[in-house]
Amino acid sequence: MLTYPEIDPIAIQIGPFPVRWYGLTYLISFFCAYWLARYRSRDPSSTWKVEQIGDLVFYGALGTVIGGRVGYMLFYNFSSLIQDPLSFFAVWRGGMSYHGGLLGVIIAMALYARKLNKPVFEVLDFIAPTIPPGFFAVRIANFIGGELYGRVTDVPWAMVFPNGGPLPRHPSQLYEAFLEGIVLFIILWLFSKRTRPRMAVSGLFLIGYGSFRFLVEFVRQPDAHLGFIALDWVSMGQVLSFPMIILGCGFMVWAYTKNNHAVASAMPAVSVSLQSKGSSGKSESAKSNKKKRKK
Repeated sequence: MLTYPEIDPIAIQIGPFPVRWYGLTYLISFFCAYWLARYRSRDPSSTWKVEQIGDLVFYGALGTVIGGRVGYMLFYNFSSLIQDPLSFFAVWRGGMSYHGGLLGVIIAMALYARKLNKPVFEVLDFIAPTIPPGFFAVRIANFIGGELYGRVTDVPWAMVFPNGGPLPRHPSQLYEAFLEGIVLFIILWLFSKRTRPRMAVSGLFLIGYGSFRFLVEFVRQPDAHLGFIALDWVSMGQVLSFPMIILGCGFMVWAYTKNNHAVASAMPAVSVSLQSKGSSGKSESAKSNKKKRKK
């Protein structure tokens, strides 16, 4: 068993105002997305201008914060929202949903795509590889805050969390930081280095995040006020992640099927034109030979 490193959840104290790691990692997430997006925009094949990146990340940040809060209140704390609608604004109590934040980002990117007169998936495919480092940062903040810990276990790397009782538990925040942050980033970054059909990068993002989150939920402690949603093992995180996986698979199939149709439809036209040229060439040569014989 490992010893849980008790780190002060307050990163910086500015006078009477505490700056917590949780809030600080959101700023780090947006900065990473901005830097990576600028780097991608400098690629010679990119259709993005460097000056567009600031607005892109600003829209994404608004979508993340608003969507994350709305998602948390709807998916995980709906009873409190009904009893006290003003609790929505009590952000200092915590409560952000990754799935809600993702939906918020999609809506924000759709609005920004409309402003730029770009296809929505061109924007989503561009921004998707820049998101996982933010997952990593925020999951580390969850670990520092001793929240969203795992279930009781006897694995050698288990830890006793301050708010998790006396028994050792899975450090599920670190699992998610590694899978959703590091592994997903590497997969998406390498995949997007080559030209891909539109929707493919977004589809892989949904498949990757949904699959990793679905798997980690098997060792993550479900929310106390929700428990298991079905079958004594299905959590709310899995309920929300499964549609992401299905939707991502649909995006990938659509992207590559549509691309294959385009190639296939072009091939016959080329072959027909070549055949027509060949046949016309043969007929013309035959006519000239007949004329020579007559002479």
